[in-house]
Amino acid sequence: VGQVQQLLQTGVPHLPAVSEPVRQTMRALGQAHGTSLASAQLGADDIRLAALLGDVVGCRLLAAVSVAAVFFGAATYLGNAPNFLVKAIADHQRVPTPTFLGFIIRYTLPCLAPMLVVVWWFFFRG
Repeated sequence: VGQVQQLLQTGVPHLPAVSEPVRQTMRALGQAHGTSLASAQLGADDIRLAALLGDVVGCRLLAAVSVAAVFFGAATYLGNAPNFLVKAIADHQRVPTPTFLGFIIRYTLPCLAPMLVVVWWFFFRG
């Protein structure tokens, strides 16, 4: 972050003289904040985000963790308090609800697992 801020304050000299991560960060900043980059009015948070997005491996990792959080959060209907509250109310009213393992076997594996494989195939395979 410090190197990028220094480059912005000095007027962005030749980028071949800087390291590859700084060059990737500057490229990501240029794509996202073209006018702000020219006037050097970017905060440290913008630079940190650009450093993450400029790194191909980090960007793929962030996307994979986000997708996994969405799918595995949906896989556990008892994973958070509101869902647990709904299950407790349904159980109190004697509405049949599956157990945790019953939910995994009956709904998660047949429905969400194939969807996760399809998402991996299209977005994370190569």
